[in-house]
Amino acid sequence: MRVEIWSDIACPWCYIGKARFEKGLAAFAHRDGVEVVHRSFELDPHRAKGETGPVLEMLASKYGRTLDEARAMEEHVASNARAEGLEYLTDGRDHGNTFDIHRLLHLARERGRQDALLDLAYRANFAEERSVFDDATLLALAVEAGLDEAEAKAVLADPSAYADAVRADEREAAELGANGVPFFVLDRRYGVSGGQPAEVFTQALEQAWQGRTLQPVAAAGRDAEACGPDGCEVPPRD
Repeated sequence: MRVEIWSDIACPWCYIGKARFEKGLAAFAHRDGVEVVHRSFELDPHRAKGETGPVLEMLASKYGRTLDEARAMEEHVASNARAEGLEYLTDGRDHGNTFDIHRLLHLARERGRQDALLDLAYRANFAEERSVFDDATLLALAVEAGLDEAEAKAVLADPSAYADAVRADEREAAELGANGVPFFVLDRRYGVSGGQPAEVFTQALEQAWQGRTLQPVAAAGRDAEACGPDGCEVPPRD
């Protein structure tokens, strides 16, 4: 069975959702029969390459909040991340265009290193004060993930390399009705939206394996947090 995951490196709920999915997969009896493929989804495709800015300022501007309110939003996400054993910095991170990392992830998939590169990119973006929006950092991450340095450097130097693959993933997401990420598709029969709890993923895997006709699953009758083109889920003001 194949599980396809649409996500963006800039999406905190994708970072959290990946960890939760992997816990759910670990509890699935047929986990050795599951192939996981990561697909591309850009939350901010119109941002120019090299145009970066602090995450807190971006959140405050996008949602019309103060910097203190934006910081509280980040703390809400951070508490969820830390509950899954993930490190998460609420200050010192930046935001930018993710097209190049998606292109590198397609190269990594061909070389069997996609999951390794994705984990390193998430860690650099959310847990370390390393920008993933410049070629030097991306190249270092690619090499750390086990990719050939010259090959990865050639991909970064050629804006057309794997560009069609990224765009194809994004078109497919639209055709499947995914307007936010993370978005999980199980065996092309079943979709799960958002960073659901691990047990929801286990249940979905079990049901998809059995080949049942299913309805989308949401924890406790509600959607899980996700990120879309208009931004990530925002807790209401008190």
